[in-house]
Amino acid sequence: MRRTIVGIAISLVFLFLALRGQDFEAVWSALKRAEYWYVIPALALYFSGVWIRSVRWSLLLQSVRRVHWFDLFPVVVIGYMANNVLPLRAGEFVRAYALSTRAGVRKTAALTTIAVERLFDGLTMLAFMLVASLSVALTSPLRHLAVLAGLLFVPLLVGLVIVSNRRVREPLLARTLPRLPAQIRERAERMVHSIVLGLSILQRRRELFVVAATSLAAWLFEALTYAVVAQAFDLQLGLLIILLTTAVANLATLIPSSPGYVGPFEAGVLLVLFGVVGISRELALSYALVLHAVLYLPVTLWGLLFWWRESLSWRELRRTSVEEAAS
Repeated sequence: MRRTIVGIAISLVFLFLALRGQDFEAVWSALKRAEYWYVIPALALYFSGVWIRSVRWSLLLQSVRRVHWFDLFPVVVIGYMANNVLPLRAGEFVRAYALSTRAGVRKTAALTTIAVERLFDGLTMLAFMLVASLSVALTSPLRHLAVLAGLLFVPLLVGLVIVSNRRVREPLLARTLPRLPAQIRERAERMVHSIVLGLSILQRRRELFVVAATSLAAWLFEALTYAVVAQAFDLQLGLLIILLTTAVANLATLIPSSPGYVGPFEAGVLLVLFGVVGISRELALSYALVLHAVLYLPVTLWGLLFWWRESLSWRELRRTSVEEAAS
């Protein structure tokens, strides 16, 4: 509960920063002038990206269990829905629970593949920022964000690659696991086995390249979503600005906040469109609000529909979470 309150407080701070000094009549005027039919192709592009993410997750899960992307698509959408309605990225745990229920995959293994997935997402966002910086002058906050992203994701990649290497991992486990009490050791061994399965793709270069390629493709489709929504406001944004906006808005959502990343997302968009491009704060905010709604509402509603169709239970999710924490 305390973490939820902190997240909401952080969201309020970022909302204050995004709304401070705004002419709300100008914001409303921009919202009224927007051509909302652009939302239709934007959603088609966005859900194409979600489909590619389902294909990517299928690749990451191959060492654990072969699950077709068709069966993973509802689970991915459920995860997005849960991230939008629950605090602190709880959607990742909900996605692991949904996959465990649907395909019998151990939650630890599922969460490990999701961690690898998020690592590739972060590296792709960092790459977008670096590519954009070749022609776009980054402001000081954006340079700091790029440095922080690099300090987070690059060492994490190196660390996971090292841990996934058997020659490094097995001597370490051989020294550590026997020292644990028997009951704890059995659970630790099962958990380590699941984690190793989830990380095994990091030792297979060809499949790793495919995962990187699908990550790039998924995010390019999301960037195209940003570009199409920009057309609704007659914003003529170049490719590099679109990539930069996509990267900054999504990296900003790593900050703990309220469900749906309200506040950090809008602030991230304004950092680029107002801070770098020089678009008026009101027009930039109008665009950010509509874009956020496009990325939030449809996938949340579809995720709730999939949740109902799969007969999943919030009570069962809480019960299994408590049992796993206690065991």
